[in-house]
Amino acid sequence: MLRFILRRVLLAIPSLFGLLVLTFFLVRVVPADPATALAGENATPAQIAAIRHEYGFDQPLYKQFVVYLGQVARFDFGESAYSRRPVSLDIKQRLPATLELTITSLLLGTFLGIPLGTIAAVYHNRWPDITLRILSVAGVAIAAFWFAIELQLLFSMELDWLPLRGRLSSSMDAPPLVTGFMLIDSLLAGRWDAFTDTLHHLILPAMTLSLGGLATIARFTRAGVLETLQRDFVTYARAQGVPSRVLIWKYVLKNSIVAALTQIGLLFGGLIAGAVVVETIFDWPGIGFYTVQAILTADYKVILGVTVVIGVIYAAVNILVDLIHGLVDPRLREQL
Repeated sequence: MLRFILRRVLLAIPSLFGLLVLTFFLVRVVPADPATALAGENATPAQIAAIRHEYGFDQPLYKQFVVYLGQVARFDFGESAYSRRPVSLDIKQRLPATLELTITSLLLGTFLGIPLGTIAAVYHNRWPDITLRILSVAGVAIAAFWFAIELQLLFSMELDWLPLRGRLSSSMDAPPLVTGFMLIDSLLAGRWDAFTDTLHHLILPAMTLSLGGLATIARFTRAGVLETLQRDFVTYARAQGVPSRVLIWKYVLKNSIVAALTQIGLLFGGLIAGAVVVETIFDWPGIGFYTVQAILTADYKVILGVTVVIGVIYAAVNILVDLIHGLVDPRLREQL
């Protein structure tokens, strides 16, 4: 097991390096000049040149890249040109909000998508299956920004059941910072009022972000269960009188879940990317909203820092998914 983890970590290093190279040079070919953006519209050429020299934008690209590699090795992403704060500090403060939203959305999509996909496969070509197929196609096709706005109009503005935006009500004192996850910190502090308020703020953005993932997990689970139902051991178990409920949920699902687990690992990266739109609409104080501000201000160091952090998280999640594969499927466990 340890050798497997080490091997996967070593394989992830070239991917992360390639991500660094790609994003570094891509953001440099954008025609916008960050020095001009920082200096403002009325800045003189001399002021723009001074800012360009201060941030190293006047150096050759390969020198800028070497300097940046050294900073990344020290987990130092430099200073944000917009906020004048260390990028690593901003990411540290905002990352827990994004992870809380992403993990909640992933759990929501998983715990709803797997049972729905299983039910659809069991009732193949009957109304539960047909309904799920229609909804899954709609879930993948619906734009997140449109779905978010519709949820806000219905549950916030029309019914007034849930808050419109933010992570915590302005009248509510935040719990002491321990993990950065507001739900967990509220429980650790015994603040049930803050926990309930945070949960209310989390529902709409989590529903929006989980829609596409839920549809994808349900479709892959359905396909896997349908394939497993055709195997000989299922026919034998039915002939032995194994109850259908036990057969489906204990044996068939366990042999069908590998493809869905793979998608869960892939979806995690997609959810973090989708959080950029969702956080902007719901004014969620995570790295997605932070990245949008950085793009609008051509803040390259923030863009690169966020990209590296997301890449590391994505690699770690995929390694974790591979480990879960080994726990679910004994054949894969032997290869670890």
